[in-house]
Amino acid sequence: MERMTKLTTEDYHPETANLDVMSIAEIVQLMNKDDLKITQAIAKVLPEIEQAIEVVINALKNGGRLFYVGAGTSGRIGLLDAVECPPTFSTSPKLVQAILAGGSDAIMVAIEGAEDDYTLGEEELKKQQLSAQDVVIGIAASGRTPFVKGALVYAQQIGARTISLASNPQSVIGAYANIAIEVITGPEILTGSTRLKAATAHKQILNMITTTSMIKLGKVYKNLMVDVHASNFKLRERAKKIVCEATGVSYEQAEGILEQTHFQVKLAIVMLLTETTLDTAERLLAQSEGHVRMAVELKKD
Repeated sequence: MERMTKLTTEDYHPETANLDVMSIAEIVQLMNKDDLKITQAIAKVLPEIEQAIEVVINALKNGGRLFYVGAGTSGRIGLLDAVECPPTFSTSPKLVQAILAGGSDAIMVAIEGAEDDYTLGEEELKKQQLSAQDVVIGIAASGRTPFVKGALVYAQQIGARTISLASNPQSVIGAYANIAIEVITGPEILTGSTRLKAATAHKQILNMITTTSMIKLGKVYKNLMVDVHASNFKLRERAKKIVCEATGVSYEQAEGILEQTHFQVKLAIVMLLTETTLDTAERLLAQSEGHVRMAVELKKD
């Protein structure tokens, strides 16, 4: 196992030796300055992120699922991204899932020893009946977490595509991934606290992966969330605004058409833009595999 002292995320930050006696203003200014390195680090791994997105899109198009696997902060970041997909894109909760070392109990309280259990990563994926159609993204700032390594090794054994996300070069988990994303954010201002720069970089990368994948799967028209799950007042109001923005109709017209479609925004937009019935709009969306722009073009043809 790699010694922690060799990891850049565990290095001593040269500007923060006196962190404990700095003023509040000095600390937040330094944190803000240090966070500027995140965007620069991500820019260097954009080609790998693009490759990862292509793998995810292909899997989701063909009946596969996306699993985030991580321990501690890394696992919680995966969970945060996964749970936002259903309300934002009306996806099944099973499409994008997060597996945390220690299970759901680890969301609020660290489970001692869980991240060091190599076999547990494999066991958790077996519980989800992982298949060769699926994609597993192993997340570990250190790049060495045994729980994550075990999950990636098992995923490769059964033919699933694997992606690693770490913040150290030549990471251990990267050796067990089809695509290794190593976003080097450097030492943290609080030595070893990878919930800072490293975790923020990882969250931004997961944003890129799921958002871009959903765009390419037809969940977006123009820059609008046309597959939003209108499950409460706020989201129903957002749905009406989206229909108004996409079609130019009034608030009242948007409300009326959405009631006809049971607040399925895509259907409402296609009905309005093509001046067709609900049945015809459903057919056009089916033919276009859920892409609004393509559905409208099909009607024109």
